[in-house]
Amino acid sequence: MPRGDKSKYTDKQQRKAEHIEQSYEDRGVSESEAEARAWATVNKQSGGGERAGGSGRKKSETAKRADRKDSADRAAKSRKGESPNKGSARRNSGSGSTSLSDMTRDELMKKAQEKDIRGRSKMRKDELIEALSR
Repeated sequence: MPRGDKSKYTDKQQRKAEHIEQSYEDRGVSESEAEARAWATVNKQSGGGERAGGSGRKKSETAKRADRKDSADRAAKSRKGESPNKGSARRNSGSGSTSLSDMTRDELMKKAQEKDIRGRSKMRKDELIEALSR
């Protein structure tokens, strides 16, 4: 799929991107930047184009839910005037991201231990994410 080709996306994903793009433009973001941000958001939440022949990587519903929660938390911080990545971005601080799906299994195990989740030692990564999301 050539870069910029959106034919692999569902109608719902395209509508969502248009809505997000319009929202950014209403807030004064340039048209090209708004489009880039909109598609980045759609890709992060849904794992990319979902029609046949699209990306082979599919996100679980739990991972999508965790990403949406992380995105909402960062947006809320931004509205309050705080740095959205303050203490949460792995690339900046070296600590784990607030998005559970971005964490390693070992990081998830530590969080599960802190919350005293039973049966954690036998859980796979996706099961740990689900248990921590509850």
